[in-house]
Amino acid sequence: MGETIHHVNGIDICAEVRGPEDGVPLLLVMGLGAQLISWEDDFVSRLVDRGYRVARFDNRDAGRSTHFDHVDLDLMATLRALATGEQAEVPYTLSDMAADAAALLEELGMAPAHVVGASMGGMIVQAMAIEQPQVVRSVVSIMSTTGDRDVGQPTAEASALLFGAPPATEDEAVERARETEAMWGSPAHRDPEAAAERARREWNRVRNPAGVGRQIVAINASGSRTEALGRVEVPFTIIHGDADTLVTPTGGRRTAEAVAHAVHVEIEGMGHNLPRDLWPRIMDEIDATVERTRDVDPTQHTD
Repeated sequence: MGETIHHVNGIDICAEVRGPEDGVPLLLVMGLGAQLISWEDDFVSRLVDRGYRVARFDNRDAGRSTHFDHVDLDLMATLRALATGEQAEVPYTLSDMAADAAALLEELGMAPAHVVGASMGGMIVQAMAIEQPQVVRSVVSIMSTTGDRDVGQPTAEASALLFGAPPATEDEAVERARETEAMWGSPAHRDPEAAAERARREWNRVRNPAGVGRQIVAINASGSRTEALGRVEVPFTIIHGDADTLVTPTGGRRTAEAVAHAVHVEIEGMGHNLPRDLWPRIMDEIDATVERTRDVDPTQHTD
């Protein structure tokens, strides 16, 4: 099926589902400012070939889902307030985004599902496991962190690029993609042309630069999940690159400490992206996580 709009949790969410109706339900949750197409078509196709029914979607404030442009937000002032522990009005938090994803799974008839999140998406699937356990069979958290401010923080150079002025043209968007590939992409798997092509696709689908700022506020307003992650019981895998400069590897390590039964996979030469060369490794880890649900509930199966 193509892209469809679903009114869930009080907003519209754009989603796409691929794979057989009897496939193993799998939800892909993307990161900051990214759209559902940031999960490459070939990546999704390979998962379908492995027996999954795959849903990918635009988070709120991204792609064709609801944008919160009506909210008056001073981004930097709000971030400064949150950093000092002050109270601040925020449009939404990661809990709201997790509730979006949970409601979408119910709407699609795919709950409970195995959930895979990248970067901010990893934070969202962590929040789903904590707050929406009824829809979660297993979790794979990729290049993410727990919300603790002493781990997973970007390098100064990566932070400067992240908070730079948004591109104003397609050419600028492509150049920014090349810069981010060089800054926090995987040094062992450089592919600037793939990054540039992805930037072109996203530029010509939907642009919402202000939404990125609101999502950053949501991350910073959501606090630490470390203690609550200790109560998560479903199979859980953490994947992180040892060369990640945007969410540094301490974020993955802290997540592994929080979830005592988790499998922690730190990949040499991987940065803050999903290079094609590493897709088989990542998908094998997804398969292994799904397989471990048999140990939790023998009635769950993967064939």
